[in-house]
Amino acid sequence: MADDDFRKAVADVRPLKPVRRVAPATPPAPPVPVQTRLDERAALAESIERPVTPEEALESGEELAYLRDGLSRQVLRRLRRGHWVVQAGLDLHGLNRFEAAMQVAEFLLLAAHRGQRCVRIVHGKGHGSKNREPVLKAKLRGWLIPRDEVLAFCQAPAHEGGGGAVLVLLKAKR
Repeated sequence: MADDDFRKAVADVRPLKPVRRVAPATPPAPPVPVQTRLDERAALAESIERPVTPEEALESGEELAYLRDGLSRQVLRRLRRGHWVVQAGLDLHGLNRFEAAMQVAEFLLLAAHRGQRCVRIVHGKGHGSKNREPVLKAKLRGWLIPRDEVLAFCQAPAHEGGGGAVLVLLKAKR
């Protein structure tokens, strides 16, 4: 009975005309992973442009950092993370290397005499110097290491001057 009903329902149906289609000779190319490629490019750009961690900079020699022999690396880590409050600052912008050396020496003596433990010295990034290189940054290392009152120094965090400044930890006044 179901067959009869079906046959009556489709009695006047005619087949469709054949469609003229050509089958593709080769299979279609796989889809291009556009988002994957964009993600890979972004990751590469980030790895090139991202800020260098203090540990990476220290290992590569780019960061101005020093820790007196016998002190724990924890001291340098604490200095970098702002454990000590910056109590005084010196800006060397506009000074030549001789003037800057004198200013640094006087500043450190005065800070040690006042009992200040943490100071910031802004040496600049070298944008105004010949070859746009930080001249005073390189000199500062030689001025700070021999000083008895200096226990450690490191590049300042971004909000304290970043690559254009250094934080210096001084001996506690006795």
